[in-house]
Amino acid sequence: MSEIAGELARVREAFDRPTLRLLDRKWAPFVLAVFKSSFSRDRRSVQADLLHTQVDAYLADLRTVGSDVPPGKNGRALCVQWMNDQWLYRETGEGDEEHYSLTSHALEALLLVESLSRDRALISESRLTTIVDTVRHRATQANPDREERIRRLDLEIAEKTSERDRLEGGGEIAPVSNEAMLEGYANLVDLINQLPSDFKRVEESVAAMHRQIVNDFRGEERPISEVLDEYLSKTDALMSATPEGRAFEGAFTLLRNDALLQELKSDLETILLHPFALELTANERRGLMGTVRLIRKGIDDVLTQRNGLSETLREHIVNHDVVKDRELERLLREINKELATWMQTAGPRSAVTAELMPGTLEVEHLRERFYDPAAHLPPPDLEDVSDDAPEPPSLDDMRKQGGPLLEELRDAIVTAFTDGDAASVGDAFNDLDANLRRPVEILGMLQIATQIDAVSRAQTLERFETVRPDGSIRSFEVPRIMLTEHETAALAALNYGPDHDA
Repeated sequence: MSEIAGELARVREAFDRPTLRLLDRKWAPFVLAVFKSSFSRDRRSVQADLLHTQVDAYLADLRTVGSDVPPGKNGRALCVQWMNDQWLYRETGEGDEEHYSLTSHALEALLLVESLSRDRALISESRLTTIVDTVRHRATQANPDREERIRRLDLEIAEKTSERDRLEGGGEIAPVSNEAMLEGYANLVDLINQLPSDFKRVEESVAAMHRQIVNDFRGEERPISEVLDEYLSKTDALMSATPEGRAFEGAFTLLRNDALLQELKSDLETILLHPFALELTANERRGLMGTVRLIRKGIDDVLTQRNGLSETLREHIVNHDVVKDRELERLLREINKELATWMQTAGPRSAVTAELMPGTLEVEHLRERFYDPAAHLPPPDLEDVSDDAPEPPSLDDMRKQGGPLLEELRDAIVTAFTDGDAASVGDAFNDLDANLRRPVEILGMLQIATQIDAVSRAQTLERFETVRPDGSIRSFEVPRIMLTEHETAALAALNYGPDHDA
């Protein structure tokens, strides 16, 4: 085969993958716009009926403004089509509710479109420095020469010792420009945005192994001892059986280090305290601070899939019938195999006529209940008591009975600590206006303090004087919380405005 023919075959194979099939379709902009509007980093799955309704609403909105949309299909039909194209994944969650989530192919397509729509080029000093540092680190690991490793370590130690001595001697700390920080931020966000598709690829690899084992169970004809030996060995080597699983196992050793993740969170807060962060939007700041949560969620999703596979193995071992030569069991296994084969090509509304139970006998019997005219009388008319209805509450009264005013409470606490008038959060709380000292505001205060990890250091209690909506006073003992300058800045960066995702 010539070189160009080989390249053509490889390119055609790439275009047959779901990612490029999505980008190559006529309605690709519409599909990607729906995915981007319906899913986000914090909203990884959507209830099935809700997504059907959302897609119907998007179709109606776009038809109103004159945009072309896929003709002749509603939201449900489009979601089923996207699921068959391997862009959506449907699974049953808690409460037997079905949820949709994006596959790794859809996430990769969204990431590619997002990268092409950026105004800032990612070929920067930050990215090249990352490449050079990574190459230097891997070259040191790959070199078996002991003397060369020692030489590199001595150079690194000498360089860092010289910089430390300079700073200790009062040397000037060169400030980092906003432009350099923005370039580093763009490089960092590009790497972070690749995490969801990476985690999803591992999750799909485990799910594929799950389906393969279930199919093997249905067609298994070997002795039970051989079945158990093989699948127990597969369980032991579950994550090392695929390239994605091996990559995840290597990263998992690093990601389960809570101290490292806590240090990562602290470093992200430090980055956002730099003046360049003023040029970022609230969503960009919130997305960067959600990196640790994104990592933890990806790990949990992969482990949930792996636990599901282990549960399948356990149920098969517990429920497997040793008397395998029974005629009924053999017949049911054959039915399961044929049903699995039929489901690979059957549509969502396909049906097979089969008599599951014997028909009922046609035996005449007496009526058990006779006609009663009294049972068919309409109910009496409702009495009009609208004149006795109490006056409806005012908007101000309803707000007093509602939840905490997070934005106003946050601003008041930040102001108190910025002006230096407050010794603690309780001290600042007791000086607030009566409308911000309701008992429920304590819960709001604890919520925003927990988001900046300021509650865990509390050692003693202090008294909070609250004012109920009826004017009565009530005191509560609450952990004494002190805020540092960094924590005050992090608190000010929290967003509880109209665009906040609840």
